[in-house]
Amino acid sequence: MKNSKLDKASRIALEHFLGLKSTEKLLILSDWNKREIGLSLYDEGRKIAKETIYLEIKPQNINGEEPSSEIAELFKQFDLVVAATTKSFTHTDARRNACAAGVRFATMPGITEDMMSRCLSADVNKIIATTKQVEKALKNAKEVKVTTKLGTDITLPIIGRKILPSTGILLEKGAGGNLPSGEVYCAPLEGKSNGTIIFDGSIAGIGILESPILVNIKDGYAREFIGGKQAKQFEKMLSEVGEDALQIAELGIGTNYKAKITGIILEDEKVLGTVHIAFGNNKSMGGIIEVPIHIDGLIKKPNVFVDGKQIMKSGKLLL
Repeated sequence: MKNSKLDKASRIALEHFLGLKSTEKLLILSDWNKREIGLSLYDEGRKIAKETIYLEIKPQNINGEEPSSEIAELFKQFDLVVAATTKSFTHTDARRNACAAGVRFATMPGITEDMMSRCLSADVNKIIATTKQVEKALKNAKEVKVTTKLGTDITLPIIGRKILPSTGILLEKGAGGNLPSGEVYCAPLEGKSNGTIIFDGSIAGIGILESPILVNIKDGYAREFIGGKQAKQFEKMLSEVGEDALQIAELGIGTNYKAKITGIILEDEKVLGTVHIAFGNNKSMGGIIEVPIHIDGLIKKPNVFVDGKQIMKSGKLLL
């Protein structure tokens, strides 16, 4: 049975956010967990593109896991690739290499029908305006400090690192990013961040947190995880990949007023008034950590200071 709400969201995604043209070739990549969304994108894509292919794979095991070399090469044959999958292709060489070859590449890890319908109905201009404000505040900054009432207190040096705005609008050749989106992010300098993070929202691959997870950071590495079973799960996910996966990879600030915390990090990290800090791979954002994993954790109601100037107070932007 056709889902008109989902099909409308798929059409908006392809036309307005991704600028699909009648002269272009489109690849929809999905897995059996996200088949209904993948097929909706495929059906709407067929009505627009010159050629549309649907490719279904087995769900990946972790965010950032590379696909087969055959699939990685296939990506390069299309003008636009949309990955509506369970796990993330954002931080893979396959995605980076496809974009370097000129492919527009939208990743939708963990996407749900509700998320598509809600977030893709947002006022894009409003998200763009908020994103630009945050980008401007971070540009040319030396360091960012994040604190919360729960006890987060961490300083992240970002001097010389590129500040990346993400609105979900991917119209330029070689553009890549999440859809839906709404965040500003960067790769803090490796080996330089110090302090304590208390994640109280969600963790990618785990979901909404039952209780806060405290992570102590020394010289850019997570050295201690304190909390319940989810804290142990978080530590295990990173440690199994190796020492480099324990490094802070990303600092991000959500800018999407329609996003809400659902336990799916694709949406959670975009929530206006939150900060996310990730561990693992950050090659896509100008960092130097190259491991096959990238895990974000969400901090609610943060205070954010940029070079000593407060830009967010208890989750409210002061810009």
